Amino acid sequence: MQSVISFVEQHNLLIVALNAFLSQVGLPLPLIPTLMTAAVLDVHNPYHIPELLVAGTGGALLGDLVLYWCGRRYGRRGLGLLCKVSFSPDFCVRQTETVFAKVGSWSLLFGKFLPGLSSIVVAMAGITRMAMPAFLVLDGIGKLVFVAVAVALGWLFQNAIASVIATLGELGKFGVLVIAAAIALYLLAKWLRRRLFIRQLRMDRITVAELRKLIDDGEKLAILDVRPQEVRVLDGMIPGAVGAHPEDPEPVVDSYPRDLEIIVYCDCPNEASAATAAKHLKQAGFKKIRPLLGGIDAWVESGQSVESPLLSD
Repeated sequence: MQSVISFVEQHNLLIVALNAFLSQVGLPLPLIPTLMTAAVLDVHNPYHIPELLVAGTGGALLGDLVLYWCGRRYGRRGLGLLCKVSFSPDFCVRQTETVFAKVGSWSLLFGKFLPGLSSIVVAMAGITRMAMPAFLVLDGIGKLVFVAVAVALGWLFQNAIASVIATLGELGKFGVLVIAAAIALYLLAKWLRRRLFIRQLRMDRITVAELRKLIDDGEKLAILDVRPQEVRVLDGMIPGAVGAHPEDPEPVVDSYPRDLEIIVYCDCPNEASAATAAKHLKQAGFKKIRPLLGGIDAWVESGQSVESPLLSD
């Protein structure tokens, strides 16, 4: 274990930069414990803290540049993959789009403090084609503040952290196993949370082709768009759809008969917001509810038209 501690002490800046980069591009690797531990190492070096701030901020900013480019290149299609890699719940897309639509580029200043949303805030900056200089300034400040807070916490609790490091050193190889087990348990907990979330959302979906046929056949149905209003205005809606909040859709359909078929769609991976709305509608007594498989993205990719919310009201 002592050899591991010595390696970490010698390469702590590289480890911090790599951890910051990987966690920012979406991998479920905790950054705060790494920063707090690194703050305790090499305390006799007068340049240690500034170097640590540069390493952490630089690694995170480099990862953000990758996400920013992917956002500009692939648009919202890349958000689905990003959520799956990060193990974050799918409603992160909807929440982040809402935050970004209301706060705009300033969300980069505090995005890192929002678990599961930081990477998507950066991707949204690329999707909206935010100017690169403004992105670098705001995102750089946001990441620097985050790293500084984590380092300050490490400095504040340096005695406790140093005690833990010393104890692990005394445990030898068993100490390495303890660290490996802790990391494995953390990743397992994230994965299980993800799987349970997806399992809760499993229900019958309707395909774009099936929905198109129902519309063409003149079937009586209601189509609910549960994306944020700002996104509906920007991207358009399925013709005939009405906007609703995923966690409170009842006011929109309160006058509808409970046996009416209702189609719900969003733009989240696994149709998470749509499935959430469907659950609330079931609790309100509606019998026939199906999320649209693939959401609005599948509708557009199949060549179907969209219309402005102003025209659909």
